[in-house]
Amino acid sequence: MRIVITEFISLDGVVQAPGGQGEDNDGGFAHGGWSHPFFDEKVVGGAFDDATKNAEALLFGRRTWQTMATAWPDRAGDPFADRMNALPKYVVSTTLGEDELTWNNTTRIAGDQAVARIRELRAGDGGDLVVMGSPTLVRTLLSEGLADELRLMVMPVLLGGGKSIFPADGGLHTFELTSTAISPAGVHVCTYRPVTQG
Repeated sequence: MRIVITEFISLDGVVQAPGGQGEDNDGGFAHGGWSHPFFDEKVVGGAFDDATKNAEALLFGRRTWQTMATAWPDRAGDPFADRMNALPKYVVSTTLGEDELTWNNTTRIAGDQAVARIRELRAGDGGDLVVMGSPTLVRTLLSEGLADELRLMVMPVLLGGGKSIFPADGGLHTFELTSTAISPAGVHVCTYRPVTQG
């Protein structure tokens, strides 16, 4: 399976709480919902549709999974929501109990086993394993060299600080730009793949 990371991201590299106020207020973050003014169905929505059409499963960190698990089940009847709800889901967590996995088709991966278990999934047959949000998990995936594609929706806004997906481990990770599209609102949808170091 390929691991495909899909993120809304600001010009200053922030991915925190793009969907709404209260989604993630850690660190006093006050700009929840910052992505909404820049969303359009064709370019930005199309990037998500494209990412999920080859998905065989979704992979989340705990907080993003909990946000999604409260939002998507109530949107049945919308083709994208139906796909999100039907796909198998994995959530990395040390705290969620089995009785809390209320979003259908969800399997918990214990936090201390995450890298090993994700390596196993990646080595298996299948389509894409798509990651949305989940900045802590994404930092680990990038640091461990487990990202096969990085799809960034770069929005023309500065947020002045917040959570990032980029590792601060001192490691060099080189990517190549494989495609780009620009929305009328100035969102750059950029797809990157890692360059194999020789």
